[in-house]
Amino acid sequence: MDELEIEKKVTEILVTKLGISKTEFNPEFTLKDLGADSLDEVEIILDLE
Repeated sequence: MDELEIEKKVTEILVTKLGISKTEFNPEFTLKDLGADSLDEVEIILDLE
């Protein structure tokens, strides 16, 4: 997997888990900026693994 594929996959996971649109997503934002709580963070980490 190259860097672009990884970025696309991570974006898909975050957009799906947090219920945000791709236009709202900015890779510079933290998970807190995107509205994630601690449970969301754990679920995202598990999905990324």
